Amino acid sequence: MAAPSSLASSHLSRLADLRRAAAAPAAQLRLGCSRRRAQRLVAMAGSGKFFVGGNWKCNGTKESISKLVSDLNAATLENDVDVVVAPPFIYIDQVKSSLTDRIEVSAQNTWIGKGGAFTGEISAEQLVDIGCQWVILGHSERRHVIGEDDEFIGKKAAYALGQNLKVMACIGELLGEREAGKTFEVCFKQLKAFADNITNWTNVVIAYEPVWAIGTGKVASPEQAQEVHAAVRDWLKTNVSADVASVVRIIYGGSVNAANSAELAKKEDIDGFLVGGASLKGPDFATICNSVTSKKVTA
Repeated sequence: MAAPSSLASSHLSRLADLRRAAAAPAAQLRLGCSRRRAQRLVAMAGSGKFFVGGNWKCNGTKESISKLVSDLNAATLENDVDVVVAPPFIYIDQVKSSLTDRIEVSAQNTWIGKGGAFTGEISAEQLVDIGCQWVILGHSERRHVIGEDDEFIGKKAAYALGQNLKVMACIGELLGEREAGKTFEVCFKQLKAFADNITNWTNVVIAYEPVWAIGTGKVASPEQAQEVHAAVRDWLKTNVSADVASVVRIIYGGSVNAANSAELAKKEDIDGFLVGGASLKGPDFATICNSVTSKKVTA
């Protein structure tokens, strides 16, 4: 087995490679579908409440998180938006004990089953025990850096839901997959792994996060994001049910910030956001949450 330091270097190198690959000019990016296919999509806008999640990833200290929580507690948020934040595991209890009840708390990952001799893992039961309501599963950094596959992620989602955790289920394509015209193929394959394991979608939010847009400063145009979201909703209608397609919220992630969230929110199938770096800035995150007003104006 490779030494821990070499394993860490290898994982970091893989992440750096992914982000370097995403540096291609935006003009070169194209949707993984033909124009003819796009015209056949059924854009059935969802009926769920606007949703914004903040993924703090592996960031923060006790001091910086205390400041962030203070900023969030002071923020004025629109009533018709569900807001969730996902601190690192070790700060969940600190956040739970100090954050307003207006904002729910999520974990960033969980184990595939019941706890036990699984060094370094956290079980769904433990998350529920400390008051977590949500968990993020299938994030691209778990897929492409840690190496979790579709089947493993689908089973984790089923177990978490069975323990009364709500799930943000992430899907999204690599830059090479998009350029090869495989955006829909990849997203649908990832969706199928969730659908094969989930029997009740009431507590599921789907997050479309194109990997080339995560942490790179790039963002899918509102039209690009809308087309994929509409395709995901259409897939749910065909492969799960029309009711699920209508109710499940499909949110967008990938360099969402205070400046671009309002335009993205205007698209009918974008039901909110999963926010990375901008969620570490309380005022900016509040602005993104309040982009629901753009949705109301559009409606």
